[in-house]
Amino acid sequence: MRSRRLQAVAVKEVLQIWRDPISLMIALLMPFMQMILLGYGVSLDVKHLPICVFDREASQNSQALLKRFQASEYFSIVAGFDNYRDVTRALDRGLCRLVVVVPTDFTERLTDTGRSAVQALVDATDDNTANIAIGYAQAVVTGFSSTVLIEASALAGSTVAVLQPIAAQSRVWFNEDLESRNFIIPGVVALVMALVGAQLTSLTISREWERGTMELLVSTPVTPMELMLGKLLPYFAIGLLDAVFCLAFAVFWFDVPFRGTLMTLFFTTSLFLTVVLGIGYLISTGIRRQVGAAQIGLLVTLLPTTLLSGFAFPIDQMPPAVQAVTYIVFARYYVTILKAVFLKGSGILDLTAPILAMIIYAGIIAFLAARAFRKRLD
Repeated sequence: MRSRRLQAVAVKEVLQIWRDPISLMIALLMPFMQMILLGYGVSLDVKHLPICVFDREASQNSQALLKRFQASEYFSIVAGFDNYRDVTRALDRGLCRLVVVVPTDFTERLTDTGRSAVQALVDATDDNTANIAIGYAQAVVTGFSSTVLIEASALAGSTVAVLQPIAAQSRVWFNEDLESRNFIIPGVVALVMALVGAQLTSLTISREWERGTMELLVSTPVTPMELMLGKLLPYFAIGLLDAVFCLAFAVFWFDVPFRGTLMTLFFTTSLFLTVVLGIGYLISTGIRRQVGAAQIGLLVTLLPTTLLSGFAFPIDQMPPAVQAVTYIVFARYYVTILKAVFLKGSGILDLTAPILAMIIYAGIIAFLAARAFRKRLD
């Protein structure tokens, strides 16, 4: 391997990137767009859920209950109705996700029996949001019931002892504010690295075929290994630059805590870039059209990274067969590493298993990529 030939191929590829506005846009604008769109657009937090109310009693107690809903950070009362027809229409049109209906005998039953009930009509087109809304609504009603019971006992001149044999005292670690953004943004970094790396390198060899310059490359004394390294090194540098940008954007713009070390982050990022760049190069050597290579690159990187890496959906909640498939998804290990480095402050020794998996993956892909290109025109 001659360093001079390697440098010549790398300089040629840099000039190709500089002259190609599409490659520049992918390299420079895609990380910014992905961080903005996914950072603000993807959230699992359910707050200020729009609800409607139908207070059939309009008493002091019913209004006090509805004020509890209004005071909660999880609900926001957007409309009040006086008939079921308007309630049905509001749910059909998506004006609210939950309707609280207070019956006409709410206070009477509460006074006579010490128990009463309210009706909750839930839009369950999104079952996850519906389940969360029901849980929050039950918590609000339970809190109001305790307050009513204590106040009624005080008026009667007695006291109520609320017995709770076992109490759970929770202490949240790693994501103290329970912000979904704190574990979504590290996954976005993996998505950006996968897309940028595979998209750019999937065009390297196919570009030579389309532009008719492959004959010149084949006729030069450049070896296949020198060609591969010379073409991938510029993209490796771009990937690291994008990683720095994503890290700065996550920490200083989205306020995601970063508790790990830069050495751990960039070592594992280098392994991940080796994998995605090698995959892109493999695609480029097998497909001679840039459009086809770019589409296959998207298919190989976007879908597994989004669906099977733990970025969007928890792996432990998937069916066992799908969980088994995720072990061959390279992005799974990098997403695990990113979340641990950002939120837990884990070091290399704490991440031995996923790092070892990444090293094995990188070795296999590098071996296949090195053998994929042959200096012939057939």
